[in-house]
Amino acid sequence: MDWPHDPDGEEGSEGRRKYGHAVIAKKVDEEEDFPLDVAAFVAEYGDDPVRIDSETVVSVRDVFEGVDEEEFADFTTLHRALGETMRESGYWFYEGAEEFVGDA
Repeated sequence: MDWPHDPDGEEGSEGRRKYGHAVIAKKVDEEEDFPLDVAAFVAEYGDDPVRIDSETVVSVRDVFEGVDEEEFADFTTLHRALGETMRESGYWFYEGAEEFVGDA
């Protein structure tokens, strides 16, 4: 896919320092964007790249495909849903992640 910007450039994963959740989180303003309308967010950022690991880049749209919610009330709820979706979709490659995931 041709990305609208380099996933490792200033608008992407910042020289490969930001992956997955961090890339998406930088697009959200905790103070002004909530409640967050998922459809509007994906319409605006859906084609932006998200680096998953050193070899995998997917779009924001791909990450949100498994999200069932239409709206998120706050940042924490968004993060939890994205983490769950990313694990279910095979986009979560952190060793030991399952140790930190439990019933919230």
